[in-house]
Amino acid sequence: MFTGIVEELGTVESVAPRLRVRCSAVIADASVGASILVNGVCLTAVELRPGWFAADLAPETLRVSNLGDLRAGSRVNLERPMSAAGRLSGHIVQGHVDGTGELLSLATLGDGNWWLRIRVPEELDRFLVDKGSVALDGISLTVAAIENGVVSVSVIPHTYRNTTLAGYRPGARVNVECDVLAKHVEKLLRKQDARKALTVEDLRESGY
Repeated sequence: MFTGIVEELGTVESVAPRLRVRCSAVIADASVGASILVNGVCLTAVELRPGWFAADLAPETLRVSNLGDLRAGSRVNLERPMSAAGRLSGHIVQGHVDGTGELLSLATLGDGNWWLRIRVPEELDRFLVDKGSVALDGISLTVAAIENGVVSVSVIPHTYRNTTLAGYRPGARVNVECDVLAKHVEKLLRKQDARKALTVEDLRESGY
């Protein structure tokens, strides 16, 4: 489990045959087999050397995330798994990306603050609510507005300086992970609706 608080910006050295990322902080106490969050995707470190780690990218990972867009020199958000004694400063992030959104704009609000707008896939809209949490490229952010499939978040100066956000351009694909609690609630409510008893009124409305 992760928190969406980016610890370090890594630099992609190569993407084939494995994704290789140059970094330092997130591998300081890591061992082969450790999980590392890369742009919001939980990957397994299969090689570890001083100053870098490498991970395999499964076809499913490439399908649902933007990791296939990475090139040598790309910057990526990195985070180690949360320790049992750590503080949950962001929100519960699993590293299981739900899909990618399209960056529409990143506009300055003054004083180092920014307004980020992302168009999200229609199937994810039901999991996003005003003032709820969302992970964008592994960054824990609070939904400031949502309308017609467009999610807006306010980005503070610290987040802008210490993540990949400064390099974003309109049209870029951004990994989206919705709050797992919202997904659990949606499934429970869906099952509850499925068990709803059939009434005479229901039959009449259906033309019987």
